[in-house]
Amino acid sequence: MRKILITSAVSLDGYMEGPDRDISWHRVDAELHRHLNELLAPVSAFIDGRVTHQLMAGYWPTADQDPAATREIVDFAEIWRSKKKYVFSRTLEDAGPGTEIVREFDPGWVRELKAASGADMALGGANLMAQFMRHGLIDEYRLYLNPVVIGGGTPLFPPDLTLDLRLIETRPFNDGVVELTYRPGPNRS
Repeated sequence: MRKILITSAVSLDGYMEGPDRDISWHRVDAELHRHLNELLAPVSAFIDGRVTHQLMAGYWPTADQDPAATREIVDFAEIWRSKKKYVFSRTLEDAGPGTEIVREFDPGWVRELKAASGADMALGGANLMAQFMRHGLIDEYRLYLNPVVIGGGTPLFPPDLTLDLRLIETRPFNDGVVELTYRPGPNRS
């Protein structure tokens, strides 16, 4: 069975976005970007909510055509374009090449998708991640703890949700970001 994983930046006070969807505080230097490229290159698909998909689709299809693009940006542009994409949206009419629009959240459909053969899948989008969390559909949480406090915005975890996660690995990066990898299950011995 393939896994669904999230890779999300998070502030020290628990937010994945600041007010007005601000992500300018996310620290992604070349080292971290290379790590994310290595992590996401083998996935079979990106599963996103509408807002995240539109953000990605507005930049990555042509990001590598910018003469100032770094090697990491060029590499991720190819990774993103080459993958199947699922976008959960009730309003989008067209989501671009290689993208399937999913109109309603159905946990059964997600379980069938996970049971199909293929590589793991990456999940993005605050509201969509919350729905997956509530139904126990996330197999791995890769959180990139940024050494900033932003005071408000979109929390990574819904305030009405209780999760018991087991810490699998930690990895510090040179820019002060720390990767925390968790899987569902008790974090007790």
